Amino acid sequence: MAAAPLGRVVLTHLLVALFGMGSWAAVNGIWVELPVVVKDLPEGWSLPSYLSVLVALGNLGLLLVTLWRRLAPGKGERIPIQMVQALSVVGTALLALLWHQVATVAGQHHSVAFLTLALVLALACCASNVTFLPFLSHLPPAFLRSFFLGQGLSALLPCVLALVQGVGRLECAPAPTNGTPESPHNFPERFPASTFFWALTALLVTSAAAFQGLLLLLPSPPSTPTWGPGPGLRAVAPGVEEEEGEAALPLQEPAVRAAGTMPNPDLESPRLLPARSACLLGLLAVTNALTNGVLPAVQSFSCLPYGRLAYHLAVVLGSAANPLACFLAMGVLCRSLAGLGALSLLGVLFGAYLMALAVLSPCPPLVGTTAGTVLVVLSWVLCLGLFSYVKVAASSLLHGGGRPALLAAGVAIQVGSLLGAVAMFPPTSVYHVFRSGKDCVDPCGP
Repeated sequence: MAAAPLGRVVLTHLLVALFGMGSWAAVNGIWVELPVVVKDLPEGWSLPSYLSVLVALGNLGLLLVTLWRRLAPGKGERIPIQMVQALSVVGTALLALLWHQVATVAGQHHSVAFLTLALVLALACCASNVTFLPFLSHLPPAFLRSFFLGQGLSALLPCVLALVQGVGRLECAPAPTNGTPESPHNFPERFPASTFFWALTALLVTSAAAFQGLLLLLPSPPSTPTWGPGPGLRAVAPGVEEEEGEAALPLQEPAVRAAGTMPNPDLESPRLLPARSACLLGLLAVTNALTNGVLPAVQSFSCLPYGRLAYHLAVVLGSAANPLACFLAMGVLCRSLAGLGALSLLGVLFGAYLMALAVLSPCPPLVGTTAGTVLVVLSWVLCLGLFSYVKVAASSLLHGGGRPALLAAGVAIQVGSLLGAVAMFPPTSVYHVFRSGKDCVDPCGP
């Protein structure tokens, strides 16, 4: 059994990271570009509420993937992944061309093209979690961490691109002598939204090309479901973590396929997940409910009272915490369920502090001070970093259960994200529990 050269292993890690980058880049890109597009679309600042509903509807993508598996059993994930990537690339390219088109519906102007394409991209992104993750059952657990690293880049890179674009730049005029507040001066962006969406399309094309590279590089045909250990992969019993298998060089190619390694999936009988796996899936659902649903809904309320700089730092550094946590998991992986639970509890404490700041907006504690700004940014970074590490570690441990466990992990991620978004919609968009301040106006002054 000959081990693959180091260069091939590094190339595989790179391709897996680029592959993961395309999972949520489209929807993340739309979110960070909202401050630009709302100025030209008729929905105005109601657009985030529309987008939240569309992302929730995007979970219908899970049903489409389930239907595919019923109609084409044994076909693997290759075709669904290629369809998801094609939808993402085409949808984002059309968004670059048509995002500003407005149509009249029931006597009112609506951005039909933008909303329709946002729904298409939400369907693709939601379907990615239940297609991309099972595909990685063909590779050892170390590559799963590279995937989550790429998934972190799918949030970080659109944020960096928006900062380069100059989103949200404004200047407050000096206070007039008569006490009447001046309107803030908004600086124009360095390039339009269409250019931003074209750059996003290029990222998605890169991700799709990386997947094609993986298909050429992998020793086993990814279109064949891996119900047992494929060539070059050591068998790992469900619920058992093999540190030796992870330390060994992956992508090893045996001369002959071992007999009986590809049992017929039709003969596999469904069985209950062990308690440890159920706890890991629960951690995945809870952490994703918080990071993808609950906390993003209140980020602006918790940060903007401390200034736009605090908000941008929290968004960018919080997004950077995700890939950094993946790097940490590559070197130091917590395998203790109690340890992951403790890290999750610590993340919840930071999240509770951020939620309290949002409830007290627009006059939270330490507003107008450097200490308050540092504290809110640090809380966002640590909160998202802790939850990102827990997600990567839990998914890595579930990898031992093979394709079914990773499929369950993808479903847990999507269900948690959906429940978090649905739970936050009434308080933010219906009952308006959280209040926002106005630019260049101090609502907490005497």
